Order: sequence, then structure tokens, then C-alpha cells
Amino acid sequence: MDNNDILVRLRYALDIKDTDMVEIFELGGIEVTKEQVLGMLTAIEDGHRSADTSSDITAKNWMLKCSDRMVESFLNGFIIFKRGNQEPKPGQTKGPTRSIKDGCVNNVLLKKLKIALALTSEDMLDIWEIAGVVVSKGELSAIFRKAGHRHYRECGDHYARNFLKGLTRKHRK
Repeated sequence: MDNNDILVRLRYALDIKDTDMVEIFELGGIEVTKEQVLGMLTAIEDGHRSADTSSDITAKNWMLKCSDRMVESFLNGFIIFKRGNQEPKPGQTKGPTRSIKDGCVNNVLLKKLKIALALTSEDMLDIWEIAGVVVSKGELSAIFRKAGHRHYRECGDHYARNFLKGLTRKHRK
């Protein structure tokens, strides 16, 4: 699952308007226009099926490619959009540090959605259950650990995709 696909699925799941998308990017520190947002959300199908022929996933080219930095800025802006801006404590640096390193976008996605939507671990497990996937508390804990920790586990596309699928079903009844 690429960064553009994450934005498309998240936008659909939570019914985020185009103007709100622009505002969320701005809150995250990136200036984009409505046309640029639409370019990130518009796929150009090339018709090739993925290696896994049992899925509905086709290879996509996007009008405007979304980088790791852009998706992380969007997620940071989404937290501010949903929860409000937090003033830094004395001695604390202003603004969040970059968390996406070495392509672990899915882990950061889940962490930031948990914060933005004020979800508990139980809520997250329920969302996966809605999508038909069973995730244990231990697996969830491993996903939320810092990279490099001995119990850290990288979140695969399957978990991230199904989390967004469950989120869609929960919020779009």
C-alpha cells in the first residue's frame, strides 16, 4: 500500500472534504492547493494485475506522488485538526519530529490515527475485528514499540489496509 492509497482510504473512511484536506496539510506544515490534493487522490490505472491475482489490487500511477514526508505531515495535521494545537512545554522542541524512517509508514499511520481519533487499544482491536482480522494485544503492542526495540514488529500492509477497512465500516454505517 503506497502513501497515496493511504490518503485515499483515510479520506473515504472518515469522509474528509477536499477543503479539509488542504487545511490538514497546512496544519501539518505543508502548503498545498486543492488541485494538488486532487492530484494525490487521483489514480491512473495501468491495467496490470498485481502478483497476487486473488486480490482486487491493481498497479496504480498517481497524478501527484505523495512522499513519506507529505503523508506524515498530513497525519500530524490530522491530529491538530481533530484534537487542537498543543502548546510545547518548556524545553520541548516546537512541532513533532519525523517518525517515518526506512518505510515504516504503516506503524506511524496506526500510532497517529490512535492519537487523532482518541482510540484505545481495545477500540483498535474492535476496528480490526469489524474488518474480519484478529490481532492480539501483544501484536498491537509490538506495532506501537519504537523501531529497534527487541519486540518491535513492522506493521504489514495487510494490517494497515484492514484497519482502514474496519474504520470505513465503523464510520460509514
